[in-house]
Amino acid sequence: MTLLFKVDAERGQLWKALFAEHAPDIPVKLWPDIGDPADVRYLATWAPPENLAQTFPNLEVVFATSAGVDQFDLSQLPPKVRVVRMLDPGIAEGIIQYACFAVLAQHRQIPVYLTQQAERRWQAQPYRAAGQRRVGVMGLGNLGTPVAERLRGFGFALNGWSRSPRQIDGVACFAGPGQLPEFLAQTDILLCLLPLTDDTRGILDHQAFATLPRGASLINLGRGGHLVEADLLAALDSGHLEHAVLDVLNEEPAPAEHPLWNHPKVWLTPHVGAVTRPETAFDVLLANLRRLQASQPMEGEVRRQEGY
Repeated sequence: MTLLFKVDAERGQLWKALFAEHAPDIPVKLWPDIGDPADVRYLATWAPPENLAQTFPNLEVVFATSAGVDQFDLSQLPPKVRVVRMLDPGIAEGIIQYACFAVLAQHRQIPVYLTQQAERRWQAQPYRAAGQRRVGVMGLGNLGTPVAERLRGFGFALNGWSRSPRQIDGVACFAGPGQLPEFLAQTDILLCLLPLTDDTRGILDHQAFATLPRGASLINLGRGGHLVEADLLAALDSGHLEHAVLDVLNEEPAPAEHPLWNHPKVWLTPHVGAVTRPETAFDVLLANLRRLQASQPMEGEVRRQEGY
């Protein structure tokens, strides 16, 4: 019943030490030292290696070391192999911190003030109270909901949009494609935390940007595939959008000649919104393994037909 980690060496050693201390009954191997492939029942990884079924004939579960699984080609995984997302509370806290930083920076017009600093220009911009700033959160799942709840403490006028109806105190919730235009039209700062699926790929496009009020800003903490980058550049260059904060791109890293690198209205960070840390994720992973051993449902199991 071996658990195999295919992660970077430093985090792999941390995972192995935690299991040795708290769950010594579960043998742990670190890629590429896989031991007997027939013994591997569980695999924890960002993305599975090729020929998974042939390499590990008795594999039962793939545990993603990420909150999303869009990097997996689910069609290539054997039907019997279950896939589970990582519900690390450390991921949620990291995303909350990044989201608050980015939203507050847009709200307090920090990009404008940084530009003024470079120009040696001392000029106060008109102030807007948080209650007059409409923040829209796309995706109200395990990440979007706690982000909205934390942002609520600043007093923003909060909207949320998801595929299916949700109810969150202090958040005006919209659902489904039919209500997306209404949601966007009432959003000054748009924050994307959607899972990437066939339905959400390219959702941040020309039509979405045109529906946002003039002067709106974008923050993408979802996946690069949500964003049509050429449409964003056009919306920024036209002045319809004021600024964008991007932690994810279609190609990471972007090519050296990509215009997003030095665009004056774009902040880029290298997919650092949150990372899985063994110290915070261990209890979640172990609890799921114990549920599996007891034939109980695991938390975060992916519904393959929906992609998350």
